[in-house]
Amino acid sequence: MATSYSLLLCFSLCFSLIFISSSQTLFLPLTHSLSKTQFTSTHHLIKSASTRSVTRFQRHHHHQKNSHKHRQVYLPLSPGSDYTLSFTLDSQPIFLYLDTGSDLVWFPCQPFECILCEGKVENTSLASSTPPPKLSKTAAPVSCKSSACSAAHSNLPSSDLCAISHCPLESIETSDCQKHSCPQFYYAYGDGSLIARLYNDSIRLPLSNPTTFIFNNFTFGCAHTALAEPIGVAGFGWGVLSMPAQLATLSPQLGNQFSYCLVYHSFDSVGLRRPSPLILGRYDHDEKEGRVNGVHKPRFVYTSMLDNPEHPYFYCVGLEGISIGRKRIPAPGLLRKVDREGSGGLVVDSGTTFTMLPASMYGSVVAEFESRVGRFYERARVIEEDTGLSPCYYFDNNVMNVPSVVLHFVGNGSSVVLPRRNYFYEFLDGGDGKGKKRKVGCLMLMNGGDEAELSGGPGATLGNYQQQGFEVVYDLENRRVGFARRECASLWETLNQN
Repeated sequence: MATSYSLLLCFSLCFSLIFISSSQTLFLPLTHSLSKTQFTSTHHLIKSASTRSVTRFQRHHHHQKNSHKHRQVYLPLSPGSDYTLSFTLDSQPIFLYLDTGSDLVWFPCQPFECILCEGKVENTSLASSTPPPKLSKTAAPVSCKSSACSAAHSNLPSSDLCAISHCPLESIETSDCQKHSCPQFYYAYGDGSLIARLYNDSIRLPLSNPTTFIFNNFTFGCAHTALAEPIGVAGFGWGVLSMPAQLATLSPQLGNQFSYCLVYHSFDSVGLRRPSPLILGRYDHDEKEGRVNGVHKPRFVYTSMLDNPEHPYFYCVGLEGISIGRKRIPAPGLLRKVDREGSGGLVVDSGTTFTMLPASMYGSVVAEFESRVGRFYERARVIEEDTGLSPCYYFDNNVMNVPSVVLHFVGNGSSVVLPRRNYFYEFLDGGDGKGKKRKVGCLMLMNGGDEAELSGGPGATLGNYQQQGFEVVYDLENRRVGFARRECASLWETLNQN
């Protein structure tokens, strides 16, 4: 399986920590993991991304009956619109997905067996010969008494965990089980799972200068067996085991906030290769704002995070409505709040490509869009079937006239105007030489299903494609999410120059 894993590293982005301005901020590059080599047309690229978006969103809801028995989080496991990062463990590089929808950091360890991973090996973007890492001599098993162990086992009491670890009864009663390690745990994603053990060790984040940022006592899951999970995950959601939470134990300034700025790619190989900045900690936004080369840099628009008792690792916010041109479409009550069963709200998600909306709201958005566009352009229904997006239109002019789209979040003035290319994708159909070439444009918002089907999970998801060209900040200290328009490629260069 080492060969399989090394090939799969092609599917991830290689990054090294580039810049640290102070002990309060770290800047890291993210690279899109999409590989175009396994697809034959733009249709296949979009269809793959739309299918993954629907699958990830629906699996937030379809496993609720088992949610009290096993830990369930949901990651798109097919190749595509995901962002990855890495660090070094005992001189060995570790490559991980960035996922704001889960709260565990884990990776495969030697010896590693991955069941049903063969098909995933083909979906790679780079070539690497790096095998799964070996645990270093300094890696220490986490104690069954630790809060980390309890968190990995869905908050099972430490006394139960120590009993499973064969700690004697008298030692359990006297809280003297420190030498007994945390038992292995099961962790499930949408269509994959793993069994892992928790360890503590030091990880190194290499800087561009000779110094190295060392993170001592970092807790991670080491998996020797996985089902359809050949690469690890860096969970950035809420939870004591997440990357931000662990950074907070090292430095509160590092862990109380993070942001990313996703560079536009439009499924283009040049855009996909550009690094997108991931910023850990708080930097002086006001200093970065103002005027650059005579251009004003907008300030952040914030909306408060919503508590989610059933899915505490999600970053949920409230959505009041969406404007299509001048027509404001109110959001159903499901999207404005989260109830005690964990139903509702909009999840800001790094792992879903396209924004998912409940059927009623999606229908209203499409109807308004169609009323403004469908009168002038021919509907491209064959393209809709091929891509999974709708509505799509053929057009002959250089520019197609489409209405503006504005997201209205809960909070005074918390509205975000989406750039045209964030919600309407234009491409050339028939470019494979088998048919007449025609220009096509598609709305890149998707139907997430009826409200009755969304019980027990989020009501909508804000996908990473709609987040391109924004710096999205997760302010954990003040429990809010912010959006600000940015030239993300320029931001990366600016951060590394200062």
